[in-house]
Amino acid sequence: MSFDADSATVHTPQLRKRGLPLFDDEPLTIPALFLHAVNNLSRPDAFCYKRDGEWRQISSAEALERISNIAAGLYSLGLRKGDKAAILAANSPDWTFADAGCQFAGIVDVPIYTTLSENSVEYILKDAGPKVFFLENRATYERIRAAIGECKTIEHLIFFGLEKPDEENAISLADLENFGKKTRSVEPKLLDGLTRQIKSDEVATLIYTSGTTGEPKGVMLSHTNIISNAIDAGSTYDFSGRDKCLSVLPLSHIFERTGMYLYILNGMSIYYAESIDKVPDNLQEVRPTLFIGVPRIFEKVYARARLKAAQSSRIRERVFDWAIEIAKTYALKLETEEPIPNALTIEHSLADRLVYRKLRLFFGGNLKFCITGGAALSDDIWLIFTGAGIPIMQGYGLTETSPVISSNNPGSSKLGTVGKPIRNVSVRVAADGEIEVSGPGVMLGYYNKPEATREAFDHAWFRTGDIGEIDEDGFLKITDRKKELFKTSGGKYIAPSPIEQMIKASRFVNQVVLIGNERKFPAALIVPNFEVLESYAKLKGLDLKSTADFCDSPKIIDLIERQIASHTEALSQFEKVKKIALLENEMTVEGGELTPTLKVRRKIVDEKYHDLIDKMYR
Repeated sequence: MSFDADSATVHTPQLRKRGLPLFDDEPLTIPALFLHAVNNLSRPDAFCYKRDGEWRQISSAEALERISNIAAGLYSLGLRKGDKAAILAANSPDWTFADAGCQFAGIVDVPIYTTLSENSVEYILKDAGPKVFFLENRATYERIRAAIGECKTIEHLIFFGLEKPDEENAISLADLENFGKKTRSVEPKLLDGLTRQIKSDEVATLIYTSGTTGEPKGVMLSHTNIISNAIDAGSTYDFSGRDKCLSVLPLSHIFERTGMYLYILNGMSIYYAESIDKVPDNLQEVRPTLFIGVPRIFEKVYARARLKAAQSSRIRERVFDWAIEIAKTYALKLETEEPIPNALTIEHSLADRLVYRKLRLFFGGNLKFCITGGAALSDDIWLIFTGAGIPIMQGYGLTETSPVISSNNPGSSKLGTVGKPIRNVSVRVAADGEIEVSGPGVMLGYYNKPEATREAFDHAWFRTGDIGEIDEDGFLKITDRKKELFKTSGGKYIAPSPIEQMIKASRFVNQVVLIGNERKFPAALIVPNFEVLESYAKLKGLDLKSTADFCDSPKIIDLIERQIASHTEALSQFEKVKKIALLENEMTVEGGELTPTLKVRRKIVDEKYHDLIDKMYR
C-alpha cells in the first residue's frame, strides 16, 4: 500500500474513550462489532432473506458460525493477513458474511458494484490485485469472464450460488465454509489468533470511487474509520433492537455498508430486498421502521403516486395536488415552529385520510423516519414527505469519510441543509468555499496513488471537492461540486446542481443535465417523464405514440420550456436556461451517464451527446 501518511493522519481512538460502554476491552474493529452483537444483542431473526416466496431467518449465533467458517476457509486456501478478496454480488446475507469473514481473517475486501462495465471491473481487479473473488453466480462470471482472465493475482473464485463454472479454481461458498469448519476442528484456536492480530488502524476495505471525473481511486478505510462513523452517525438517533430495516442500496456502497454495521451494532432485524424491482412488495411485507435510500427513490415514489392519481380521474388528480400543497404548507409551519392554524389542521387531517395514508402504506406503514444521502434532496420532496408523516433525515458524506460528515436527525433538522457535523467530526469552509473535514472517519489515503492522496489533504484536513457554507446555527449547506461549476463564455460562473433541482420539481421532467461551460448561455438536456406526458397528450388530443414523437413535438418542447421558465423564475438572467433538447432514453449506470450512486458523469454526457449539444448552440 502506498500513501503519504503525513498528509493523511488518522486518529484511532478506542470506543471507551468516546464514553460508550461497548467493547471496553476490545479494539475498534469490525470483528469486535460482530462479537458484541452475538454476545449482547443475539436474536433469532438477525438476518432475513426471501427464498421460494418465503422469508427465512438466520440467527445471530448461526451467522457468527458461518462467518467464522468463512474466515477459516480463506485461511485454508492460503490467504493471510493483508491479502485481498473482491466481492461482486447483489445484497444478501452471503454478502455480509463474506465481508465479515474477510474481516475476521484480516483480509482486505474490495467491494465492486454489480452495475459496473467489464472494463471498470478489470481496472479494479488489476489495481487491487485480489487473490480471491466472491461472485454471485455463474451468469455474473460469464459477463466479466475476460476481465477475470486479465487479473493474474486471482487464485480462487467463490460463488454464492451452487451453480458454478467448470473451472479448477471455482468453489461454492458452502464448500468454503466446509473447508473452514474442518480447519477449525483441527486448529480450534485459529480464529481467535487471527482476530487478535487485527489492529484498529489497519486497512479493512478498499472501496473504489465512482469516478465522475478521471479513473476510479481505491479508498483505503480502516476499522476505526468505519466503526467510529457508524457509532457517531447513529448517536443522535433512538435505534434499538425493536427496529427493522430493509437493505436496498448496494452493499458495495459505503453508505449502505456503514448502515449495515449500524443495524448490527444496535441489534436490529435486517431484511435484504430481493431486487430493486421487488422493493415495493418487500416494503409491504417487512413493514420496516427504518429505511435508507438515495433521493431518487423518494422522487420516483412521489412521481408514481401523482401519476396514479392523474390516471384515475381529473377529480383525484386535483385532490392529490391539493393535498400536496397542504403537506408543504404544514411541513413549513413545523419547520419554522409557527403555530398551526385550526383551518390548516383540519385540512391536513382530511388530506391524511385521502392521500398521505396511502403514501405511508407504500413504505409499509410502520416507518419512524427515512435517511437519505448520496445526492441532493430537493426542498419540495422533503416538504411533501415530511408533511405527509414520513420525515426524511438528509445527511452528507463521501466514500473518503466513511461516509457520514453531517446529518439532520429527529431532534435537530433544518430545511435546505444536510444537518450539523456528527460527533467527533470537524468541518471548515476554505477561502474558496470548499468544505474540508477532519475526524476519525477520514480515509487513510488512495491505494497506489500517493500524489492523489497528497492533493486530497491540507495537513489533517480532507478536501471534499464540494462547495458549501455553515449557517449561524451550525448547519451545513452544500451548494455544488467544485469541479462541476462552469463558466459561460461571458465569464459568469454557474452552479448546475441547484438549477437542476429546480427544474426536476416539474412533474413533466424525469432527469436533467445542465450544459454551458464556455458557451454563451446555459442549456439543458431533458429526459421527460413520458408516463405523465402520455396523460397530457391524451388530454390535449395530441397524436403522439413513441418517445421519439414526444421528443420531436413542438408542443411538448414548448410545454417543457414553459415548465422550466416557471420553476426557475428566481434565477438571475445569466443562469436561466435558454435552449433545451429532449432525450428519448433515460440516463443510466449501464449507459455510462450515471455513476453507481446515480451521480451524473458530466464528461460522459458531454461526449455522448456532443452533436445534440452543438446543435442547441448553432
